[in-house]
Amino acid sequence: MTVRAIWLIRVAEARDAEALPTLENSAGALFRSFPSLEWLADGEDLSVGRYRELIAAGASWVAIDPDDRPIAFLSGSIEENDLHIWELGVRRDLQRFGIGRNLLLAAIRDARCRRLAAVTLTTFRDVPWNAPFYARLGFESLAGEAIGDRLERILRADARRGLPMHARCAMRLRLS
Repeated sequence: MTVRAIWLIRVAEARDAEALPTLENSAGALFRSFPSLEWLADGEDLSVGRYRELIAAGASWVAIDPDDRPIAFLSGSIEENDLHIWELGVRRDLQRFGIGRNLLLAAIRDARCRRLAAVTLTTFRDVPWNAPFYARLGFESLAGEAIGDRLERILRADARRGLPMHARCAMRLRLS
C-alpha cells in the first residue's frame, strides 16, 4: 500500500494555535528513539497562548490537510534582523514526506522577501532531524563569539528548561 500525504502550506492564523501543542507533542514522540532525550517526548510543549503570540507576530506557517487542518507547523519571530525559528513540528505519522523541509523553505523565502540578514535557530547537535537536517539546507553551526548575545541567551534559556547544553547548538543561514 502506498501512502500519499496531500498538504498545502499557508501563513498560520490565530485559529491554528489550538492545534499546535498537539502537533508538537506528536512530532516530539520521535525523541523516544534517543534514550538520553526520550524524556522530551513527554516534555512541556509551548502553550496555545505562546503560539498565538508567534502567529500574531506574522512569521509562522502551517501545512494543512485537504480539510484545512494543520498537520505541521513552523513558528518563528523576527528578532533583530533575523527570522528566528522557535519550533518546527510535523505530525509523527506524516514525517519523512518533505513537509518540514517545505515549511522551512517557505520561511526562508519569506525572510528573503523581508530582506532579513539570516534565519537562526537552536537545536540538538547530533539528532538526525535537528542540526544535520538544517546543515543539509545550508545552515551553519555557530561557535564562540559567532553565536552572539541573542542566540546565547536562547541557549541559556534552553538549559534552564533542562536541555543539555553540551548537546545543543545555535545555527544560522545567512541570506545576504
